[in-house]
Amino acid sequence: MSELARAAELLDGAGALLICAGAGMGVDSGLPDFRGGEGFWRAYPPYARLGLRFEELADPRHFAEDPELAWGFYGHRLSLYRKTVPHDGFRLLLDLAPPGGTRVFTSNVDGQFQAAGFAHVAEAHGSIHHLQCLSGCTSDIWPADINVEIDEETMRAVPPLPSCPRCGGLARPNILMFGDYDWVPHRSQAQLDELTAWRRTARDLVVVELGAGQAVPTVRRYSELASAATGALIRINPREPEIRHNRGISIPAGALETLTALLA
Repeated sequence: MSELARAAELLDGAGALLICAGAGMGVDSGLPDFRGGEGFWRAYPPYARLGLRFEELADPRHFAEDPELAWGFYGHRLSLYRKTVPHDGFRLLLDLAPPGGTRVFTSNVDGQFQAAGFAHVAEAHGSIHHLQCLSGCTSDIWPADINVEIDEETMRAVPPLPSCPRCGGLARPNILMFGDYDWVPHRSQAQLDELTAWRRTARDLVVVELGAGQAVPTVRRYSELASAATGALIRINPREPEIRHNRGISIPAGALETLTALLA
């Protein structure tokens, strides 16, 4: 039996479904692939001219030292994610609807699962669609009901920049960035707590992991932990499909292509 057929059979008998998704899930929706400097720079040529990589820009210190640079990067992404239509693979996953329900665990901050209609999404690294105060005057998290004007030549934000409604100071996205000690986690923690409680009662759980690489292994580790007892893991990844100890089904292909074939 092929890996695809084994995965289809596993899904057919699923009592509950956990979807674990990394950045590769959004590629079929037209979102840029940030894997490596070259992929990031193809999406954002101004940063190539400056020699700035994704990891360097996704640093919270820029909000204090150069807020126009910081909000140029995150403001552009916020606009991009708002305009992006989730690809048909999201609908295919929704259509599975096992009796025990579906949950999502993702490191993505783009809000694509919510836009596709998923009701229960645990965003491990936060959301670009929510803000927090840079100075920490409050632990409140509020929706990013803002529009940030961007100079497309320099990729810098044009003031006024998003501000905190309590102190009037600068606001930042409620996203866990690299080397970030000031992220306010309680919104994401509440989502994770709900997911943990659901997992305790889920029966015949099948885990589908999509587009999660090893560079930031948050999603891969979670999917392996969630499926450790049964090995009911389907890992879909065109470049890094391997599963430790062969505890699961490995499919070396993209998300939309594989989901279409599985659900056929």
